[in-house]
Formats: sequence, C-alpha cells, structure tokens
Amino acid sequence: MNVHFPSVRKSSTTRYGSQRTHLSLFTTLLFIAFLQACRMQSTDDVQPTLTTGKAADQYSADVATAWAALQLKLTKTTAGFSPPVASRAFGYAGLTMYESVVPGIANRKSMAGQVQGLTTLPLAEAGKEYNWALSANAAQAQIIRSLFPTTSAANKTTIDSLETALLTANKATDETVNERSISFGKKIADALFEWSKTDGGDAGYTRNFPASYVVPTGAGMWQPTENGQKIPMQPYWGKNRTFVKANNDLPMPKPMAYSTDVKSAIFNQYLDVYNKGKSLTQTEKEISLWWSDNPGDSFTPPGHSYSLARIAVTATKANLAKAAETFARTGIAVADAFILCWRCKFTYNNIRPYNYVRLTVDPAWVPFWPAPPFPGYPSGHATQSSSAAVVLTALFGENFAFTDDSHVGRPDDPLRHIAFKARSFTSFEASAQESADSRFYGNIHTRQDNETGLAEGKKIGANINALAWAK
Repeated sequence: MNVHFPSVRKSSTTRYGSQRTHLSLFTTLLFIAFLQACRMQSTDDVQPTLTTGKAADQYSADVATAWAALQLKLTKTTAGFSPPVASRAFGYAGLTMYESVVPGIANRKSMAGQVQGLTTLPLAEAGKEYNWALSANAAQAQIIRSLFPTTSAANKTTIDSLETALLTANKATDETVNERSISFGKKIADALFEWSKTDGGDAGYTRNFPASYVVPTGAGMWQPTENGQKIPMQPYWGKNRTFVKANNDLPMPKPMAYSTDVKSAIFNQYLDVYNKGKSLTQTEKEISLWWSDNPGDSFTPPGHSYSLARIAVTATKANLAKAAETFARTGIAVADAFILCWRCKFTYNNIRPYNYVRLTVDPAWVPFWPAPPFPGYPSGHATQSSSAAVVLTALFGENFAFTDDSHVGRPDDPLRHIAFKARSFTSFEASAQESADSRFYGNIHTRQDNETGLAEGKKIGANINALAWAK
C-alpha cells in the first residue's frame, strides 16, 4: 500500500505551526488506516484466492465419494484401526478433501486460522486455472497413504489404482493445468499431515492397548468384561487436540452417583438394561446388530457416520464443492466426538452393565452383545452419531429422509444368526437416536450413557457448524 502525503508550504511561523498540527493529525489518521488495511489484508491472506476456470461446484462428486468408499474399506481391513483411531483418520481425510478444492468455491473459506494449531496452508495461485477434481484426487491419495502406512500391499495397490483411474477420467487437455492441480492437492495433503503429527494421536494404531496404563480400581470403576481384555482401549485418547477449540473447552458432564442400593437411581439404570435383555424384539435385535460396527468386521462407528455422509452426497447428486464440505464437517464431527467422549470415559471410568448386573442382580447374566473393552459412560455411538447428525442436518436439512444400506450384503452375524437389513430414517437425528438405542438393546449401555452422549454430541456438532465456513 502506497501512502502519499500532500505538500505543505509555510508562509509564517504561526501558519506553519497550525499546518504542522493538521498535518500531524492527518498523518496519524492515515497511519491508523494503513495499519487497519494491513491487518485486514493479513487475515485475507489466510484465505484461498479465487482462481480461473471451472469452479469446484461444476464438478461431480465422483472423486469424493470414490475416495470415501475406499477409506471405509481401508478402515475395515487395516490392523489397529480401532474406533478412536479411525475417527481421527476420517477427520484429517475429510478436511484434506475440503482444503484441496476450497480455492475453487466462491463462497467458502479455508479452515486455516480456524481449527486449532493450523495457522497457514499452501495457497492456490491467483488468476490461474485449476482442475479441482484432480486436486481432490491427488490430495486424497496422498493423505490416505500417509494415514494408512501399515495397510496391506493389496490395499496399497488399490490406492494407486484408484488414483490413476480418477486421474485418467478427469484430466484436462492442458497438461500445465493438470500438473498445477495435482501439485496443489499434494501440497495441501502434506501440510495437513505434518500438522496432524502434533495432535497426540499420530500412529495411534500402534498403541490401542498401552501396557503402561494403570487401570484405576474401586467401587463402580471399569473392569474387564467377558472379552477378558485387561487394558482398556486408547485410555489416553482424550488428551488429544480437538479440531475445534470450543469443543476442547466443553466440560465433562458427571454421571449419576455410584451405588448398589436397589432404591438408587443408578441401580435402576442397570436394572433397565437387564430387563431389556430379557424382552428384546426381533426388530430390536436387528437394530443392535446393524449399528454394532465392530472394528475388523466393519468400518467402525465413525465410519458408519462417514458412510451416511456418502449416502447423502450420492442421493442428492451433490457437486464436488458440497461433497468436500460434507466429508470435512462429518470427519471433524466424529474426530472431536471421540476425543471428548474418551476424555469423559476415562475421567469417570464408569462400570459396564455386564459387571454391574452380575454384581447386583444376576451373577450368571449374559448380555445380548459383548461389551467393548473400555468404560461405559458416555456412549461413543451416541456421541459421534449425534455430532455427525448435527452437521449433516445443517447441510441437507432437518427432514432429510434416507435409507442406510451401509451393511447390506454382509453375511448373517455368526454370534446371533441375525441378518443385516437396511434401515430407513426420516432425518439424521432419527438415525442418531437409533444408533444410541442400539447400544441399550445390545445391553452394552445404560440410558444415562446414551442420553449424555446424544446431548454432548449436539454441542460438538453445533461448534463445528459455528466455524466460518461461508465467506
């Protein structure tokens, strides 16, 4: 910014003094304006510059949905991708997808300077043309290779094949545009992966059950259940950095006071679980199975939410811009939900129904579904499903009806001999409620676990929606 000051001619000492005073004031005002302009400019510099050529909303979502589908497969078939670890991967992959195309979205802003610890990102060249499908393709291939370095050789070949197929299908005739687009996508992925290494969860797939963890003991505390796992899953996950600072600042809601008194509120919570186990309908059994999402057998609970995002994008024939934002918000939602949920779980180390019911009601009780190896309160299913439902509702509406076919085609469950049947919903909130209910039907969680998870998930999702996505 160039600032030009008017020349002043002095004719007398008095006049000069008066003019000098006015000049000083004028200079000061101009200097203040200059600082304000620079401050505004530095804020704008964080945001992507509009480019030429086709905007991101003029591309189909095929690149986005193809990579989402592959990440779901990788999550299921890569060792160590427990629900917390998987949630983190969806968070970074979703944000990478968004940042690789946001310079081509006229009314959207980068998350650089908004999410915790991410101050800058590579910028697109102003006035240059980009192929946003190629940027997204290159970015997804790069970040997924980084997030899944221990996946099988066959999976790595699939990553390479998908990248090549999408490149061939979407490349432009101008090789300069192609190269510029691919380079930008890779730079975004590399920058975001470097940032990810500082969040506390890097390579979490190597330490799901850390032997160094000392399990707290005492009345009402978590203890191994029927699976015999003595160290709980990811006990330190709650210490990780959240994407959104407002989520990190949320307080940990307290559970009901522990008691074995049959007249206590907490006793009735566990008694309800026991009674439900004796009166399950066929539909409730199917719901419990549908949402079980065990790691190794499926793409985990956060993957289920990412799958719902993919269903919404596909059903609405969303463009690349809308798809990228959908996967970014959903990924951040499940990632932050698991951090906050795990923080709460290991703050209170709440006992599971399996142990409490056997201690106070029926020593021979067998729940419908085996309990996961970590504390009960609050429900991870409820928290992450609710958080994802809030961001998806903001994007697709409160009355978005859809059919969840995420598990269609899977063989019947070998433990309970129940088929995987698609579920239909009138809203994302309804699907989150059923996800929470499924854990009660499975005798894994109390109603308290689910109600707290749903309530906290809504707060987490709302804080994500409150980020400055729009310009």
